[in-house]
Amino acid sequence: MASREHAPAAPFGPAEFQLVLLRRMADFQPGLVEDARRSAGASVADMREANRRWQARVRAPGGRSALARYRSVLGAPAAVVPRRVGDLSCEAHLWPVPLWPTLRFEVLAHGGAVWNAWLVRAPGAAGPAPERLADLHPWSATVDEVARAFPPARPLEGSAPTRFRLALPGAVADFTWGLLQEVTPLRG
Repeated sequence: MASREHAPAAPFGPAEFQLVLLRRMADFQPGLVEDARRSAGASVADMREANRRWQARVRAPGGRSALARYRSVLGAPAAVVPRRVGDLSCEAHLWPVPLWPTLRFEVLAHGGAVWNAWLVRAPGAAGPAPERLADLHPWSATVDEVARAFPPARPLEGSAPTRFRLALPGAVADFTWGLLQEVTPLRG
């Protein structure tokens, strides 16, 4: 039996990681995802393959730690800054995300363990200033920005590992990877 030559896998880097972010967002905002995918020059098959490869990395037995996995894909962070979350001192590792130039992908880590990974506003970038629920549009704000704008926002469990929800006065906001996807008014 002749041996088959296998082509080496294409590199998995920041461009492919953006497709992973988009894949989960497609459940809420397929039109925005389609536009972003096209602007990135990627096909639907590219997005599926990127997600498959990411999931294989996440589930690999004896694989890298979560922080090492992000670094292996995204490279060295653009910044690592100290951050306090309650009594916990963390490091926030920040990477640029070309599809969202005013955002950064943030990984909060303490002692090598990842506590959270999501999109945040880039340091120095102007964020939104929503005053009413009607001011909240898909992909316009991050979890922190919405929580600050609508106190007393209360965290709720998301429907998947990369999803987050906030109970707001009169509505529930859904986020994927920390980016606002939709706001559902409460009927009362």
